[in-house]
Amino acid sequence: MFHRPHIVKKFNSDDDLACALFYRIFSQDIPADVVVEVGEANFSLHKFMLVAKSNRIRQLILESDEPDLTRIDLSNIPGGPETFEKAAKFCYGVNFEITVHNVAALRCAAEYLQMTDKYCENNLTGRTEGFLTQVALSSLSGAIAVLKSCEDLTPIAEELKIVQRCVEVVTSKVTIEANFPSRSPTNWWTEELSILDIDFFGRVITSMKQRASKTLTVSSAIVTYAERWLRDLIRDHSGAGTKSLESDDSDIRIRQRELIQSIVALLPSEKAALPINFICCLLRSATFVKASTATKNELEKRISAILEHVTVDDLLVLSFTYDGERLFDLESVRRIISGFAEREKSVAVFNAGDFREVCSAAMLRVAKTVDAYLGEIATCTELSISKFNGIAVLVPKGARKVDDDLYRAVDIYLKAHPNLDEIEREKVCSVMDALKLSYEARLHASQNKRLPVQIVLHALYFDQLKLRSGEDENDMQMDAVSTRNQVQADVSLAKENEALRTELLKMKMYISDIKKTGSGVGASAATTSSGKGGGPRKPTFFSSVSKKLGKLNPFKNGSKDTSNIDDCVDVTKPRRRRFSIS
Repeated sequence: MFHRPHIVKKFNSDDDLACALFYRIFSQDIPADVVVEVGEANFSLHKFMLVAKSNRIRQLILESDEPDLTRIDLSNIPGGPETFEKAAKFCYGVNFEITVHNVAALRCAAEYLQMTDKYCENNLTGRTEGFLTQVALSSLSGAIAVLKSCEDLTPIAEELKIVQRCVEVVTSKVTIEANFPSRSPTNWWTEELSILDIDFFGRVITSMKQRASKTLTVSSAIVTYAERWLRDLIRDHSGAGTKSLESDDSDIRIRQRELIQSIVALLPSEKAALPINFICCLLRSATFVKASTATKNELEKRISAILEHVTVDDLLVLSFTYDGERLFDLESVRRIISGFAEREKSVAVFNAGDFREVCSAAMLRVAKTVDAYLGEIATCTELSISKFNGIAVLVPKGARKVDDDLYRAVDIYLKAHPNLDEIEREKVCSVMDALKLSYEARLHASQNKRLPVQIVLHALYFDQLKLRSGEDENDMQMDAVSTRNQVQADVSLAKENEALRTELLKMKMYISDIKKTGSGVGASAATTSSGKGGGPRKPTFFSSVSKKLGKLNPFKNGSKDTSNIDDCVDVTKPRRRRFSIS
């Protein structure tokens, strides 16, 4: 309760009369005649001291239905009990300190209490206005402090244009400070600016953009602000907030979601204006707090626009949880790479080029980054084949001069997933081209038991052709398409050769059974003679084997390709056989 304020005996010359009167009143113990209620606080005061400077209190007393008003409710006064106490001290002539932290509240309270010079000379309104103009708004730190104090004083602070004045001063002085630093570190002002609420901070950033401030200046302020208010999610990378049991609809999550969406809306239009790692951390945070789709799309587009400068670590920030133990989000990475590839394709088409054969230097760098990224995430047991292949195939084949990095990622994936069957391993290996491996990679692949047989045959066949040609690795120029077709034909030939071995084994067993019975040959001859002249001849076991041997002729039409051999073979014509039955 405001019974007896602290008495100051050393008075300013201008206030000698008022303070002397105050001292006389309380020294004679004049009882209070009115109680002012401000929220839960009660102040026992004297009417004649209040009405002398506050027209609002004067009107309340005059307009009251009670003949002797003893209680006045001023709970709506800006600044609350603390500010009213200072205003009451001013009415009693008690000295108190006006600072950059309370001047806005005092100015609003003075307006609310109608303490203007119209009712009393040199009243509280004039005092606070003078302090604002001459002291508070004369420096950047002072203007920021006043603006911070206005967060709890809306809408009256807006109506008095205190907020607007502060924003204009802050914008002007930040621009000067950014261009001509007055102290070190040179970005000290970003830390002070980050104390503001997101609404007022956004108004400052918008004003800076309207004044055509440098993009780097705006970006520095935004990065510092985000790192301050989203420290666990962005700056420390600890994810301490993510380990709590907060639900998606909790106040903390809602606040974080709104904050991230507001920060993204303030980002400069220039895509390369912000650090890449910061944007990646912001996207991971947006995904975690389930920010709006528009917010995540904006961040993905920004990363995709500068993907050639993104490192593997930046992509891993998006992919893993804060503790790095499990995969978090691969869809964002897939959309980022896909967006970059589509843009490169559009540029190539516009330039009348073939995107599949000729790729830009940026695309080549992205291909190496993606392959290295696949090698990092391949160790995750929860990574499915479809997701692994889905990212690998986003890079056009022409962007990989050699597939060594991709082969490394495939090998790591096969090693981390040992339970894959042959078909699944072939699916994993389908993303790479064995003909585009270096000699060292082919040598490793030819001895790699984790690879499917077909991939090993590709590697071995390439080396055999190299040895036959006698050319050096760097001098040998081969047609990749024709070579791949030849390898596929040889693989098919190898499979048919295996089928022949099976047929030969069956034939040996059949002959062995004939010798044991002693009658199998005669019965076979009788069957052959009885079939002459009557209807189509029934194929025998030997004629079936003969057909298979004829199909395996690799020199038909002067080519090794057996894929075009007709299944209908004329058994009456003699044929040369490549395979013997020894």
